[in-house]
Amino acid sequence: MELAIALYTPEPSKDELAAFGLTEDDYADEYVEIWQENLGAFKLFKAMSTQWRTSMGGVTGLDYNCLPWVMKVNNIAENETILNDIQIMESEALKLMHKSK
Repeated sequence: MELAIALYTPEPSKDELAAFGLTEDDYADEYVEIWQENLGAFKLFKAMSTQWRTSMGGVTGLDYNCLPWVMKVNNIAENETILNDIQIMESEALKLMHKSK
């Protein structure tokens, strides 16, 4: 999932880019297109990016207790699709965050 990659994967170093003949300037115009039907889930996932639960083993998942409040302050209507989308993004983000373990 590209959103999770963008939010939870460190950017490549100059040396890593150079290995492929690239520089940081090659990505200066980079953007991600978000379809309108996914905008609510994207905004919610981004707003929840500071609400991860952690343990001794690292990040375990999003804190769903604050989800209704975050939705309210961001004017995001509650619906089943957004919750499902958030869970998919959360799952992919967790895979990326724990990939090195």
